[in-house]
Formats: sequence, C-alpha cells, structure tokens
Amino acid sequence: MGKSRFHWPCFPFLRLTSSFRRCPLSKRSLIIAIVCVVYLFFMVSHIGYSQQRRDRRTDKEKYRHTRGLYHLGISDVLPDSVDSQTGASYVVPTRSNVVYITLRSKRLKPTNIRGTIRPKLRRKVRRSKSAFTQSKLAVSERNFAPHTLLRETSDVDQKSVAIKHESHTDAEADSPLSSIRIYSQRAPPWFSAQDVKDMRFLADAKVLRVNEVSRGDSQSLLIFEGETVDSSITQKHTQLNNGCGGRCGVIHSPVDTAEVFAFHLDRVLGLNRTLPVVSRKFSFLHDGQPSPVVSWDASLYPEGLAAGWSTVKLTWGEYQSSLRQRCWQKKSPPKPDSGCSTIHHYEWSKLALFDFLLQIHNRLDQSCCGFRPRQEDVCVEQGHRAECGDQDHIQLANIVHRAHDPRHLVFTDNKGYFDRNENNLDFRLLEGIKELPEQAVSVLRSRRLREKLLQSLFLDQMYWESQGSRQGIDKLIDVIERRAKVLLTYINAHGIKVITMNA
Repeated sequence: MGKSRFHWPCFPFLRLTSSFRRCPLSKRSLIIAIVCVVYLFFMVSHIGYSQQRRDRRTDKEKYRHTRGLYHLGISDVLPDSVDSQTGASYVVPTRSNVVYITLRSKRLKPTNIRGTIRPKLRRKVRRSKSAFTQSKLAVSERNFAPHTLLRETSDVDQKSVAIKHESHTDAEADSPLSSIRIYSQRAPPWFSAQDVKDMRFLADAKVLRVNEVSRGDSQSLLIFEGETVDSSITQKHTQLNNGCGGRCGVIHSPVDTAEVFAFHLDRVLGLNRTLPVVSRKFSFLHDGQPSPVVSWDASLYPEGLAAGWSTVKLTWGEYQSSLRQRCWQKKSPPKPDSGCSTIHHYEWSKLALFDFLLQIHNRLDQSCCGFRPRQEDVCVEQGHRAECGDQDHIQLANIVHRAHDPRHLVFTDNKGYFDRNENNLDFRLLEGIKELPEQAVSVLRSRRLREKLLQSLFLDQMYWESQGSRQGIDKLIDVIERRAKVLLTYINAHGIKVITMNA
C-alpha cells in the first residue's frame, strides 16, 4: 500500500520517461537541443536583468555622491523650511528627473581669459540719465499702459510706467517652469531660505510696474515692482516715497553681469554681505538681453532716495587708523577720540578678501593707485590718478550699511573685473589687513571652490546660459582660482592670521 502511494505522484513522470526512451534517437536529440536552447535563453535573460539592476544602483549611488548633502528623501523634509541643526534651507524642487552636471573639471591647464571675454566690457558705458529713452518707448509702446505716473520733488524725479502683458514674451513669469533650477529637496547649504525666495521672486515674478528714479547727478535707478500674493494689500498701505510700493528689484545694465557671479561667490565663501542677484530678460528693456536684477532693500535708504545710501565717510588715512585701532572688536565701545567709525573691525577683512578676488577697486581704491589702469577706466578719464600723490586724503566710496545695523557692511555695486592679469592685481586692497575670515579661507584651501561655484551658479539658468554654459563658467572660475592661489601665498608671506569672525 505504501509503495503504491509513493509511485502515484511519480506516475506522469515515469510514463513520460518511458515514452521518451521509445522515441528514435534523432527525435530525442532534437528534444534535448530545444530544452537546452530554452534554458540558455532564460539564463541569458536573467543575467542581463541582474546586470541592468546593478548598473542602475551604481548610477544612483554616483548621483547621491555627487549631490552630497543636498539630496534627501521627500518624507524627510518640509518645503521652504530650515534645518534647525545645519541652517540649510529646504525648498520645493523646480525640476525633476535630471542628470546633474559633472563637477570635476577636465581641463589640464587654465585657458587664457583674454581670449574669451571681450575687452570692450571694461570700457565705461556712457549711459543717459534716463533709462527710458525715446527709442525704447517707441519700440515698446505696446508693452506699456496708456498712462504714466510722474512724481517730482526738489531732489528726486520719479517716473512710473505700468506694464501690460499681452504677448507670450511678456508673460514669461506666468510659466510654471522657474529659471531658478533646484532639483533636490534642499538648496545648497550656503543659501538661506530667504535667499531662495528672493531669487525666485527676482527671476519669475510678473512685472506690474517699472519706476525710474533720478537723484540729481547720480545714476538713475530702474526699479520694477513684482506681483506677489499680498501685492494688492501691500500697495494700498505703502506709498511710493522710496521708489517701491511693494516687493521690488533693481534692474542693472547687461554689462554688469559680474554682479551675479559676485553674489554666488559671497554666499559660497560664507560672507553673506551681498544682496540676492539673478539674471533676467525684459522684453521692454535692453533689447531683451539678460540683465542683473538686485533685490530691493529699503533699509539702505533710511532717509529716502533723495538722501541716498546709508554710508560711512572715511578717507584712506582714517581707514588705516581704524584698522590699527581694531574698532568694536572688544566688547567695550571705542573711545570718542579714537577716530573709529560704526563699522566692526572684522567687516574690513571680509571686504578686502571679497574685493581682491573680484578686483573691485571702486570702494577702497577708486583712484586706481594700486594697479596699472587702462586709459578707458573711469579713474583715468576723470583724473583720479593724480590724487595718488596724497593717498591719506583719498575718500573711500560705496561703504554701505543698513540703517538698523551700523556694525555690518552691505556689499553693493559689485562690478568685478575678470580680465586683469595676475601681474597687475590691486594689492592695495589688502593693505593694513592683519586677519582674514577662517570660513572663507578654508574654502579657498579646500580645493572645492570650483565645485561649489558650479553647483551655485547652475541654479541661475539665465546667467548660466548667457555666459556660455559650463565652458564659459569654467573660464570665469579659472580666474578666481588663480587669484585665490595668489591670496593664499600672500597670507603665508605676510603672516596674516586666519581667525573665526562671527561678529
């Protein structure tokens, strides 16, 4: 009985084998060959599928490694929030399913920057006092509302023009695709949540009105008002006495694109002294060329536009004296007769490092005493070079701070120069500086400056493409890296201390 139970499940198999033995030899060989082919097909398919999964896993690991700290799971974050431990900002991604750029440069030696940047960008642009010329108004008449608003005071002339959005080119801000490219759940850690919000507003906000403000002999300001969620409420309770009736941005000339690079360099180095800047096109201005747009900050004009920026008046001699006094470095305030200004001592170190890397001389060396200028430079055309014989009485310029924060500087008008050779750098910018910020110097020493600048500048799609994409951006970073090496050599040669500057 037990033996029959054992043979019963095996009966079909035994019957199949017996019939297989009775088949001719050729038929048996054919059956065996078919079974082998089927088995080989399934084996090859299984191996290929396993290899494909392994390749996908490797690519995913490389992607996470490239993104570093910026990649998080969606369930781990909240949009537009801030990490309490690291201070990094969480943002809502504006792109998806994207392969990031390779951050490692393949260039063996830096290229010649003079072959890539036109020298005519160094020439002082002759701008008319009014940004709205008759030719531009004639070409762009369809973009403006029929009425304009003119306000005049004894010191300030203001012209306000409402913008109509009839064509698709004027309604680019309505597109759901932002020109600020953020692909992961967290922006780079050197950007705050407010930085990301300001950048998105400047790049994508719908332009409601453009105000042109003229202040005597000073360069006129072109301010646009953007549409926000509470723009209607804000405009009812805000007057236009400061040039902005809501949330605004200041439009600069297309030749001032270095302002965008300066903003990203400031954030990467951890200085955080510049206003947010993006590159944006306006169909009714500058023939549609990308222009830098700077975030409007009313606290820089505490007494209105007529009074101008809240600045510190210092001569070169007074500036050098304040560096020796180390003003406000100690907890006790300086003596009244010390000659100290309201600016903290550490701020001058940050300004000197920032201006040296970008070779911005319009603050500490507007007379061009520390380098060989060109004939078309402003300091030569206006005869400021003659003042270098009496350097102690040369006035510093553009030393700006907020009204509520007189200890800290705000870096404005950051028009850097990328076509100045290493043998003609302005070392006068570093004169009197005995300390430099540790956070910024550590970035220069870590050899990750290129990687961070590429990640940062990639966010601004308009600027990235206007500079020639990766190839053009690499050439600009080449210049900064070479100057960083010169600066590190200068630090070692002059015994400059690298200290933490949290003030």
